[in-house]
Amino acid sequence: MLLEKKHYEFSEKIRAFTLEKIAPYAVEIDEKQVFIKQHLKPLAEMGLLGMVVPEEYGGKPVDTICYSIAVEELSRVCGSTGITVAAHNSLGLFPIWKFGSEEQRKKYLPRGARDGELIAFGLTEPEAGSDAGATKTTAVLKGDHWEMNGTKCFITSASYAFAAIATAKTSDEPGVKGISSFILEKGWPGYDIGKKEDKMGLRGSDTAFMHFTDLKIPKENQLGKLGEGFKQFMITLDGGRISIAAMALGLAQGALDCALNYAVKREQFGKPIAEFQGVQWMLADMATEIQAARYLVYGAAAKKDAGIPFSQDSAMAKLYAGEVGTRTASRAIQILGGVGYYRGNYPAERIWRDVKLCEIGEGTSEIQRLVIARELIKSVQ
Repeated sequence: MLLEKKHYEFSEKIRAFTLEKIAPYAVEIDEKQVFIKQHLKPLAEMGLLGMVVPEEYGGKPVDTICYSIAVEELSRVCGSTGITVAAHNSLGLFPIWKFGSEEQRKKYLPRGARDGELIAFGLTEPEAGSDAGATKTTAVLKGDHWEMNGTKCFITSASYAFAAIATAKTSDEPGVKGISSFILEKGWPGYDIGKKEDKMGLRGSDTAFMHFTDLKIPKENQLGKLGEGFKQFMITLDGGRISIAAMALGLAQGALDCALNYAVKREQFGKPIAEFQGVQWMLADMATEIQAARYLVYGAAAKKDAGIPFSQDSAMAKLYAGEVGTRTASRAIQILGGVGYYRGNYPAERIWRDVKLCEIGEGTSEIQRLVIARELIKSVQ
């Protein structure tokens, strides 16, 4: 698959933006666990908070390859910024655009796409992680409103989002057919933000619990058809996997950048360590695996843009890119040696902490293997 000229030009533009506006703050964001709030305005001005939304709703739409490039380049310098942008676009804006009514689109999309405000995505619960169909949150229809009770956990941007999409059981029907989804607004009585997580990595990305206690939701805030919440979220996650794969790809590239720059400058035994075969082999493996991951990510994105089924491709991209990211970050630390193990001037250890999420979030590597295998089996039945 060959990229078009517009993709290279877009990549150069986003790379320049990230080096100027994002990279200088990456260390402080990680060390102090500072949410990336300062980045929201410039991100919105660049159109990066509205990449999946049409212009009529305040967005600056791009194809999925450009979207992947944007997440990749942001993550290359700051994983916390990469995941915030990816979650907002893929999990926050997309479901409203795809499944929402015209009134919902007009009400929520411009604020999220144009005004620098975030939308969260509430699926995971304390007892419903990989088994997302085991949702315990409930919503009961009471006249002109729904009443929701339950808890969501590990929610990206929960503390700062002006709105959130959340699933709940709306009937006693067995399986996932009784799950529906709703658009919630921060500030409604009964909508409370709980504990902020102290994470190993991505420490500038806000992650917190959301608690719903007798939360009254207007009937018009039901998202899509009743009982189709699980189906909506699975469609949403298909696309979200591409963005998390792109995030892993960017983090991996950042680790390679760090290792390569260090290797050509660091001298031992009278010459740069980049001249030693052992280091060269590690660099070569890192670069090759990153390029292979890139083709998987862009290939899945191209299928999505072409309207071709891409579930298997997005699962493969996330699986491979996530594991390549972890391997690449580990190798980068090995090349840096002692200085790679410490926090400070080199981002390798930060990337190693950040990229592990890509093997867990939006479906673990094990779940991706199940998705891939099921698609393979389906193809011959």
